Amino acid sequence: MSIAPLILLVVVFYFLLIRPQRKRQQEAIQMQNSLTPGTRVMTTTGLFGTVVAVDNEDVILEIAPNIETRWVKAAIGRVVTPGDPVVDEPVVDETADEDDTTADRNGGQDSRKQS
Repeated sequence: MSIAPLILLVVVFYFLLIRPQRKRQQEAIQMQNSLTPGTRVMTTTGLFGTVVAVDNEDVILEIAPNIETRWVKAAIGRVVTPGDPVVDEPVVDETADEDDTTADRNGGQDSRKQS
């Protein structure tokens, strides 16, 4: 029985999964260590803020005028540049609201439903 296929499988696994993940992790650590006051960032939870101060493993973000929060560096997902597209708010389905008001006006029954 040959062990060549097993070795080939380990090599492929390393180049397709382990190496790219390690590279992304090192890039994230490098980005987090290069944070300076005044940098616009987005946290991993999607909160946008401006770095006010960097204190060892902590970063203080200003999320609104005169509102500062303390985060660990690992929570910073990416640096936001002025040319980055802004993620839009989810669109609210207004027809669902209209259906609810129609049902309220008709005594709790939807006018489209046939009994």
